[in-house]
Amino acid sequence: MDVFGLVGNPVGHSLSPPMHEAAYDELDLEARYVTFEPDPDDLGAAIEGAEALGITGLNVTIPFKRDVLEFVDPDELAARIGAVNTIDFSAPGEPTGHNTDAIGTLRALRNHDVVLEDARAVVVGAGGAGRAISFGLADAGATVSIANRTVSTAHDLAGEIPDATGQGLDDLEALLADADVLVNATSVGMKADATPVPADALHADLAVMDAVYRPLETRLLSDAAAAGATTVDGAWMLLYQGVEAIELWTGADVPVEAMNEALRSRL
Repeated sequence: MDVFGLVGNPVGHSLSPPMHEAAYDELDLEARYVTFEPDPDDLGAAIEGAEALGITGLNVTIPFKRDVLEFVDPDELAARIGAVNTIDFSAPGEPTGHNTDAIGTLRALRNHDVVLEDARAVVVGAGGAGRAISFGLADAGATVSIANRTVSTAHDLAGEIPDATGQGLDDLEALLADADVLVNATSVGMKADATPVPADALHADLAVMDAVYRPLETRLLSDAAAAGATTVDGAWMLLYQGVEAIELWTGADVPVEAMNEALRSRL
């Protein structure tokens, strides 16, 4: 039996186990997905232990996505982003680190027929999710503007991405006037009925994605729908980063619909 899992702290409310195991069941794989919650000081031992026990692959979530870089060999994208959320133990030597958050975002947007090549994209937030999403959009051919509460952080991130710019949240209205894609990469909207984007800055030519998936319809997505924009909820990003991880681990044709049903039935 193959064992896959998730390393984070905390991980008790993760939706990854049912989503992944729905794929294993559909593919008729003898596999299980297990959550692990090591102490932050024991992360290295946890990764070494997983490899020693023959675990096939791990997902990585907060607060370990950056710290785990010390214990894996990151691929080119993960190294640029500076974070790993998927580990593959199949190759000899040091385990390989990947970042499927970036690719998951692109697949979620493309699933909604959003064209990214030559698009003008605005990313709100320059933290871990904002970094992954910004690099992914730029690699897909979009011109990226990053808006963040701390302007210097947006400038620093933009400096790592070709042709990207960094601004403050006060610049959102001007940035969005000619934008094609907007992604909220902050947690605003998760714990309160709030949005980081003024409703009157949204328009029908936008595709708006919110990384928040609880609730599925955030204030931002509600405002975007009212403006006639295409909306993409955060569960699609969560789904496709998981799909990408299973593809990396198994090479299988992943049953996206079964995973999506398992995920949304628990939201």
